[in-house]
Amino acid sequence: MSGPSPAGNGATAGRWLPGHRMDGAPHGPALLLGPSLGTSLGVWDELVAVLGSGRRVIRYDLPGHGRSAATAGTPGTGGVGTGAVPGAAADPEGVAKLARGVLDLADTLGVDRFAYAGISLGGAIGLYLARHHPDRVASVAAVCSSAHFGPPAGWLERASAVRRHGTASLTGTAAARWFTPALSARAPERVAELLGDLAAADDAGYAACCEALAGYDLRGELDKIEVPVLVIAGRDDPATPPAHARVLADGIRGATLVELADAAHLAPVEQPAAVAAAMTAFLDQHSPLPGRPGAAESRRPDGWATRVGDAERYAAGMAVRRVVLGDAHVDAATAALTPLTADFQDLITRYAWGEIWTRPGLDRRTRSVITLTALVAGGHHNELAMHVRAALRNGLTRDEIAEVLLQTAIYCGVPAANTAFAIARDTLAALDAAADGQP
Repeated sequence: MSGPSPAGNGATAGRWLPGHRMDGAPHGPALLLGPSLGTSLGVWDELVAVLGSGRRVIRYDLPGHGRSAATAGTPGTGGVGTGAVPGAAADPEGVAKLARGVLDLADTLGVDRFAYAGISLGGAIGLYLARHHPDRVASVAAVCSSAHFGPPAGWLERASAVRRHGTASLTGTAAARWFTPALSARAPERVAELLGDLAAADDAGYAACCEALAGYDLRGELDKIEVPVLVIAGRDDPATPPAHARVLADGIRGATLVELADAAHLAPVEQPAAVAAAMTAFLDQHSPLPGRPGAAESRRPDGWATRVGDAERYAAGMAVRRVVLGDAHVDAATAALTPLTADFQDLITRYAWGEIWTRPGLDRRTRSVITLTALVAGGHHNELAMHVRAALRNGLTRDEIAEVLLQTAIYCGVPAANTAFAIARDTLAALDAAADGQP
């Protein structure tokens, strides 16, 4: 593990070089992590221990954030990393300049090819690298990010406001974008820490990043991205709602989409176990560690998967199981363990949840559709209610659940669908009653 390194302001003439920190395995394959606008590299703190198991994790700061200098070169020349400019103007090359800084950092550290993950603006930088520098990135995870962050006018207004009033003026509204009320209530110290990073950000550096976002639009180039991409969305994210993630997943050939319940814009802070599980499975498939085969090479003749060891598989499975079924259900199942059932619970956590539900080949909405259909077909009524609730957590609407059950009437039989509709009706009614506070 190594400590923080300051930016080399001028290490690459006329360009910004990020401040950074390295953790994990010093000689392992490199994984670069990019932050969201207004945050520091500390936004990844909850995931470093997991992601750094066997990997060299390199976190960097945006211009004027955390350990990164706000300027490089001659002030007043305009654009990201070149100092304050009067007024505000969209910078169509802003994200490209940030991406160039990331590549310069990798070059400085002797890293030729790396896996990359980034949140929001950090994710946009990764997508730009995937499009324009596929020789440098092995895979990209775009977390709560977008191909286009909305009309430029809003970003230019924010840039102008920050130059007039400072980044501290944004802290009053940032919490509602970054976190769900539940996280703000249960982790006020962590929320305060992240808002403190925003208040401490350099005004000019932050404003220049806003201008980069104003000039960024990758929507017309998504079909040209050939690097493996994982898209992670927070279902409660008001800044980049799941619709933005679906544009990415639909536009990038072969991209995997994971939507997380109970997560706003900073999903790695709010749902670290779920984000870590999704990223670990994705990395193991597309950027495997030495000695650990990728998914295409990971099948023994008997068909059992060997991508990860049992301990890792169990941890990933438990994380996904909690996301899909909810903490209350998993806690109850764990509390009910007996010597008779312990091995079975271990088995389903490792293989049903850790091996199948973590695979990036299908998103969780699709897995819920398949699971509901299979349970109806098999007459597994005890499991059906649980997976109706899980389908809601995975993003299916009630109307979509009804469509799935209607489809089963044709292919599984009317009596089976009739029972399934009754179970779904009672399950949804119980959820409504609980939401209304009824006993």
